Formats: sequence, C-alpha cells, structure tokens
Amino acid sequence: MGYSIPKQNAISYGPDALRSFHGYIFEWIDNLHFTQAPSAFVGSQAAAYTAAAKDRFLAMGWEGDGDIELLWLPPFVFRFDAGIKPEGLVLWHVKQEEDGVSFLLSPVQLPFEAFRHDGGGSFVDQPSSGTT
Repeated sequence: MGYSIPKQNAISYGPDALRSFHGYIFEWIDNLHFTQAPSAFVGSQAAAYTAAAKDRFLAMGWEGDGDIELLWLPPFVFRFDAGIKPEGLVLWHVKQEEDGVSFLLSPVQLPFEAFRHDGGGSFVDQPSSGTT
C-alpha cells in the first residue's frame, strides 16, 4: 500500500472548533461506503467530538437519528487558490434516517453556496445574480 497520513493526523483541531464550522444540508448522499467512524481518527476524544457535532447538527434541523461520521474530500475537488492542503479535507456528516437528508460541517467554506446553512434554521441568503 502507498503512503497515507496517519489517521490521528487527519483532524488537527479540538472538539470546540466544530462550533465555528460552516454548515451544509444536502439531499442525498447515498454512498456511505466512504464514511468513517470518528473514533478511528480521534480515539478516546470521539465522544466529545461527536457531542459537539451533534449540537451543531441539531441546531441546523437534524432530528437526531443516524450516525455521525467523517467524510473525506480530496484536494482536487477545490479550486487551486482555495488553499486546501494536499491531504484534503475531512467533513463531519450525518445522514438523517427518516428522510435521507445529509447534514455536513466543514472547517472551511465549501464551494456549494446553494447548500450552505447558517445553523439557525434557515439557509444563507444567496447573493443576487444582478438580474431582476
């Protein structure tokens, strides 16, 4: 197998940092074969990270069902000038069981404005296209 960063290096922030993450809601992420349990990456702190993510997801409208997991995005899905490290980006994800809606938390703003959520029960207003 080729080189991969150690799992414990994939997340470089503490659980409290999730409070400032950008929130997104998307219908539907149906391929969960590439999601991972947080415990594999943060070990004994998994409960603290999961609790912080749970608080954010609930504030976004999540109904509390489904498993909180990690989802990796490779750096090439971003514009080069976005400054994403070569290791890519780890998102926090939960798929709501009742309707299949996915909730995401990202340490950086993602290039998916239509799915951005302010955490207060509404989507972020989109900038005007300049036409009326």
